[in-house]
Amino acid sequence: MIRDPELSTWLVTQRAPIERVMSARLGPAAPGAGAQETEVLRRFRSFAASELRRGGGAQPALDGIRADERRVGALLDAWLEAAGERAEWVRSALDEPVRRFRTALRTTGVARTARGKPRARRRAVMAAIDRVADCFLAVEADTGRIVDANPAAGALLGVARDALVGVDALSFVPEESRSTWWTHLDAMTEGSEPQRFQGRLSDASGIPIDVECSVTRFSTRDRTLALIVARPR
Repeated sequence: MIRDPELSTWLVTQRAPIERVMSARLGPAAPGAGAQETEVLRRFRSFAASELRRGGGAQPALDGIRADERRVGALLDAWLEAAGERAEWVRSALDEPVRRFRTALRTTGVARTARGKPRARRRAVMAAIDRVADCFLAVEADTGRIVDANPAAGALLGVARDALVGVDALSFVPEESRSTWWTHLDAMTEGSEPQRFQGRLSDASGIPIDVECSVTRFSTRDRTLALIVARPR
C-alpha cells in the first residue's frame, strides 16, 4: 500500500460532492441517511483515508454493523464511480483497501448473506433467472422489499442489480401507480393464484416505463415472496 496523503485529504474534502453524485445516479436505490449501508460507506471512507495517509496498517471497523454484502459491494462500486474525472485514480489507489474491506465484511459475520454453498438446484435456478431477458424481481410480499433481482432488472431501472437488494420496490413505481402494485403484492400474501397486470415503473432518473407484469407466489416457512417478471410495453 503506497502512501498518498493528497488523495486521503481529497477524499475527505470531496465527501459531500461524491455522495451527491452517487445519490443522483442511484435514485431510489441510494441508501437513506439512517441506513446501515450509509454507516458502512462512512466507515469505508474513514478506513480508506487512514490507509492512504499511513500507507497501510489500518483495520476496518465493522462492529455493530448488519448489512447486505451484495448491496454494500454495489454501493462501493457506485461510490468509486462517483469520483468523476478522478474515478480511475481513486479506484486504482483504493484497489487494496476495497478488497480488504470487502473481505472483512464477508468474514466477520456482519453480512446478512446466506452461508454455505447453495444447492445445485438453487444455483441452476439462479443462473436461469440471470439469463432471462425481462426484468425479474423477487419481492417480500408484505413489505415490498426487494430480496433479489436479475441483470435485466438493473439495466431497466438504471442501477446495478445488487444495488437493488434491500430497496423498497415501490420506490421505483410512480406515486399514481403504487396502489395497483400493492394490490397484487397483497394478493400474494393471501393466495397462490398467479397475477397479471399492466403497470408502470420509473428508472433511477425518474423516467416512466410502461410494463406488463406477471406475479407468482413463492412461500417458505419464513416469508412469502412475489416473483415479478416485468416486460416493457
